[in-house]
Amino acid sequence: MIRLVFMGTPDFAVLALKTLIETQKVVGVVTQPDRPAGRGHQPSPPPVKVVAAAAGIPVYQPKSLRSEEAAEPLRQWQPEMIVVAAFGQILRPHVLDLPPLGCINVHASLLPRWRGASPIQHAILAGDTRTGVSLMRMDVGLDTGPVYVQQAIPIDAGETAASLHDKLAKLGAAMLAEHLLGIADGRLTAIPQNDEESTYAPIIKKEDGRLDWQQTSEALERRIRAMTPWPGAFTSWQGQMLKVLRARPVQGPLPDGELGEVVMGAGTAVVLTQNGGLALQEIQLAGKRAMAVADFLRGRPELIGSKLGDTSVIRDP
Repeated sequence: MIRLVFMGTPDFAVLALKTLIETQKVVGVVTQPDRPAGRGHQPSPPPVKVVAAAAGIPVYQPKSLRSEEAAEPLRQWQPEMIVVAAFGQILRPHVLDLPPLGCINVHASLLPRWRGASPIQHAILAGDTRTGVSLMRMDVGLDTGPVYVQQAIPIDAGETAASLHDKLAKLGAAMLAEHLLGIADGRLTAIPQNDEESTYAPIIKKEDGRLDWQQTSEALERRIRAMTPWPGAFTSWQGQMLKVLRARPVQGPLPDGELGEVVMGAGTAVVLTQNGGLALQEIQLAGKRAMAVADFLRGRPELIGSKLGDTSVIRDP
């Protein structure tokens, strides 16, 4: 049984922490500070904190671990190993060198592909057919350390960032249960990554959800899935935000029109794109509930013939 400290923050890290609580000796948990959430903007604890508190494990929530002083609680816990999953901070040498068995990261990609904060979304955006989880030894770079073990899974048609997130979180927890002791006792050897094959997955911003009708219908459909659940894929219509929750690519024959124009084709509303069209299936107008596009058209038939994606100021629903 390994004496360890766990570092993580969002839902992705919850299953990993629960697994470690069941299989190892977790002496402390480090997570991000509580953040305002909801309409009342009241401080809300990270999901990892909730799990740790329920298990009676001490929780430390520093704004940053950059200074030597900020890492003092970790030194007092005297971990043999630190396990990290979606923590949200870069670790400096005074943390990386603290545990004798090193800092092990659960990363949601097949490194060196998709180093960075948002590997799940970028794998879908790029049209990758598979992804997976890597257990790696952390160094001072961003997901650049040597990899102990990887396991791949397919990216199914229709996969969203939400559904893929849940699969990879489950896989990462299972890999910790299977391989952590092998890492600790030296049975698994860390293999250096090939930096020449690396790709970068920067953090997803709200603007990344905006649909650009000059792209192909396939790329647009991938963006919709990659931005589910956050920030959501959106365009603008009549000066308001219009979220596109589900859609599918369609090819011709389609009526002529401008890119971004909504036409009737394939028996439904289709937005003209670079190489065909994107058939809308479920949409949500600002301040309204999500609707099947057929229901939306019954109340707002003027959608047909209009153009999406104007430069008007749009507001959130």
